[in-house]
Order: sequence, then structure tokens, then C-alpha cells
Amino acid sequence: MAEEKENKEVEEKEEKSGSGNKLLLIVIIVLLLLLLIIGGLVAYFLLSGNDEQADQPQQQQKIEKKKKVSDMTEIGPIYPLDKFVVNLVSTNADRYLKCKIDLELDSPELQQEIDKKLPAIRDLIIRILSSKTVEEIQTSKGKEKLKEEIKRKINEILTTGEVRNVYFTEFVIQ
Repeated sequence: MAEEKENKEVEEKEEKSGSGNKLLLIVIIVLLLLLLIIGGLVAYFLLSGNDEQADQPQQQQKIEKKKKVSDMTEIGPIYPLDKFVVNLVSTNADRYLKCKIDLELDSPELQQEIDKKLPAIRDLIIRILSSKTVEEIQTSKGKEKLKEEIKRKINEILTTGEVRNVYFTEFVIQ
């Protein structure tokens, strides 16, 4: 009998420890699920807050793109100039630039003033182009700077309007 009592006590302890292990396992699984849910919610709120801030610059970029597109649809009168062939500043070899330039004007009335001042404008452009090195005008940034300089210098001598933009319709460096 004593042995039976001991066997029953051992079996009861094993049952209690087995149910305790099952309970512990269930608690651990529930805690892990809660951690996953809380982590997911935190990540969602952190990432969604950045989306609102990121949307604003994207909306501004869309507005700027629309302005650029509308600007291109409203191109003013174009005044084509003859080709320019100038020597570039170079230390080791003879280099030259051949380009064709078109001017975008803000009004048709400006064409008459440009006709009158055409020799001065061509001289101005030749002086600007021949003062550049190959390295200065080879990159797209260099070409943009050159366009801005030409536009600014021409607008200094005009009185009835202004040049809106300068277009290179041909640009060859030899």
C-alpha cells in the first residue's frame, strides 16, 4: 500500500507539473502574440507618420512639374540666329565650338529691336562663347550656365522686352 500511495503521489505530481508546463507554454505564446501585435502597431504608426510628410513634397513637385509643362506650352516668339563658330580657350590644342542659338522672346515687338541691335548681340554672344574652355561648356550644367549668361547679357542691352530663354539647336565642340 505504501508503494501504491507513493505511485499515486508521483503520478499526481507529474500531472500537476505537466499541466503547469502546458499553462506556462500558453502564457508564453500569448505574450509573444501580444508583442507582435504591439510591434506591428508601433511600426505602422511610425511609418504612416512619415508618409504624410513625404506626400507634401511629392505634391509640391507635381505642382512644379505642372508649371513647367504649362510654361513649355506658352513659348513666346522664337528669334533664330545664324550659326556661330568660335575658337575656345585652350592651352594645348586648337579647339572650336560650332553652335546655333535661338532666342525665346517675351513679345513679338521685341523682334524689331533685336533686328536693329543684331550686330551688337552677335558680337556679345561671340565674346561670351570664345571666352569659355572646353571643360566649362562640356557638361550639361556648363551649358545651362552659358545659356543664363547669354540671356542675362542680351537682356542688359534690350529696352522694349526681354529674352525669356536661350536654346542651343546645334552644339558641336571640335
